[in-house]
Amino acid sequence: MNKPFIKNDKLIFKLSVIIGIVVCLLVFILNKRFIPVPDHFPQFIYHLPLVNALLNGSCSFLLICSLIAIKKKNIVLHKKLNLTAFAFSALFLISYVMAHYFIPETIYGDVNHNQLLEPNELALVADSRTVYLALLVSHIVLAAVILPLILLSFYYGLQNEVIKHKKITRYSYPVWLYVTITGVIVYTMISKFYNF
Repeated sequence: MNKPFIKNDKLIFKLSVIIGIVVCLLVFILNKRFIPVPDHFPQFIYHLPLVNALLNGSCSFLLICSLIAIKKKNIVLHKKLNLTAFAFSALFLISYVMAHYFIPETIYGDVNHNQLLEPNELALVADSRTVYLALLVSHIVLAAVILPLILLSFYYGLQNEVIKHKKITRYSYPVWLYVTITGVIVYTMISKFYNF
């Protein structure tokens, strides 16, 4: 009787990993601009980094509220909060890809906006740049790694497979929360160097 579930679990796991890989490849292809960026695009694109930070911050808040709800055994509220956080994360992903495709890369510390980090600029931000890069790298790597686990966690939660949901969420929740919080911190640190 358990065999169909095992097969289904393997299929869902494979599907989650494939979705994670496809999303990472899409972000990489668009970020590296293998597809040429059009000369003209809507001005709202320049507001997307702020939108991304707001979506990440909202997800952080929703995830914390979700944890509180489940600790209080309010499963209905827990599900609603998680579905909303998932929707916000999906919107974030779309917005993130658009922003990184259209907007030129901003270099942390590049005060004169010449796309070079000159020695005098580096001297001004040396310590904070190390913190920024550590947060950015951990944010990006963990965001890529956690996506399949979040998808699995949602699948099990929606299927009411509580034991499997708890087992995965034990790992996916703190990492997802870390990714959303560091997303806001990274935006706050880099936004002062935007040239738009």
